[in-house]
Amino acid sequence: MKKSYIIGLILLISNLVYSQKKNKKAVAIKPATISNTATPATERLNSFKLRSDLEKNSLAKNIEYRSIGPSVMSGRVADIDVNNENPNEFYVGYATGGLWKTTNNGQSFTPLFDHEAVMTIGDIAVDWTAKNRTIWIGTGESISSRSSYSGVGVYKSDDDGKTWQHKGLEETHHIGEIKIHPTDPNTIWVAALGHLYTPNKERGIFKTTDGGNTWKNTLFIDENTGAIDLQIDPSNPKIMYACLWQKTRKAWNFEEGGSGTGIFKSIDGGDTWANISTAESGFPQGATNGRVGIAIAPSNTNLIYAVLDNQAKQPDFKKKVSSKLDSKKIKNLSKEDFLALSNTEINDYLDENRFPEKYNAKNLKEDIKANKYQVADIGKFTENANDDLFDTPIIGAEVYKSENGGKTWTKTNKNYFEAVLAS
Repeated sequence: MKKSYIIGLILLISNLVYSQKKNKKAVAIKPATISNTATPATERLNSFKLRSDLEKNSLAKNIEYRSIGPSVMSGRVADIDVNNENPNEFYVGYATGGLWKTTNNGQSFTPLFDHEAVMTIGDIAVDWTAKNRTIWIGTGESISSRSSYSGVGVYKSDDDGKTWQHKGLEETHHIGEIKIHPTDPNTIWVAALGHLYTPNKERGIFKTTDGGNTWKNTLFIDENTGAIDLQIDPSNPKIMYACLWQKTRKAWNFEEGGSGTGIFKSIDGGDTWANISTAESGFPQGATNGRVGIAIAPSNTNLIYAVLDNQAKQPDFKKKVSSKLDSKKIKNLSKEDFLALSNTEINDYLDENRFPEKYNAKNLKEDIKANKYQVADIGKFTENANDDLFDTPIIGAEVYKSENGGKTWTKTNKNYFEAVLAS
């Protein structure tokens, strides 16, 4: 590198630093105002339009991307819709990877939803009777993980995914289920879970009878309770069952249940709904009711099964007592008890919890003697919210059965279903 070039570069950096110092007051950044509201869907859609316009005018618009390896992934599978007449043909909706179609039993796939405002999918529904395949997509994955990205409502394609029409419900954010009327393709029902981190009114069951041009919210409980599942009686499309789920998600916490969780039934095609999970029905009640799903037996549509993620603590759980030191034991030790511990025991604890190398049993004891900090502070340093969450197991998955169309429910499992649901 030439000497003159280096000198010029140094002078340039110096001028920039001097300029910043000189104009410090002019470029001072004010602290950001914290907002607890979600970005409006209209603003997100406008941003997508702006990006599309920029792409059309880009100098690189004719340069095509190509895959360079198998490291590309689409994340979780949110839904699969299979052609009953030809099971080699099916569609796969990914949590964060759009919609894909195969006609050769999954040996190869074609992407169909790569150029819309979002690629996150909650549910798909296909009208297999339509000549050109009508596809409905409810955007926004519904499992309510921190990595579940919001959608912008419902999309429809009348030409097997070649083109798409946005059909509203953009503020629903996360959609659990979409159902198409078996004989009327213009009648669609959507189970909307709503915003992940903030309360909102656009949740519950929505119905359209004009192909998605207008929607009516036919079942709504409150701003923290959304619809997660929706099933149609295969013998009578006027009879429907909807599962609602009350939850509150924050970045630092997840209350996975609530008293709003329950099962509702409609006998008029989803226009009105009645709660069939009341205390009188035998279904569990209370704030620990987590996510619920439902299935109808095709052979006998009065026979219904429901699975509930019960967040209540296992009443008979006995925690295994370990002799090893942990953060909870450390926090409950007195100064004298801590000083009485062996250096080996303390060092093993420090190593296991990855304390900085400068800390060891000897100097910790000296600091405790000198009252530089409390024994509890050592335990707080290694507190683990994950351990606290899983320390006391919940009841978890429970299966309930109704033999009379949801009038009464009976629990079918006596023992715990270990590791069936991840809570």
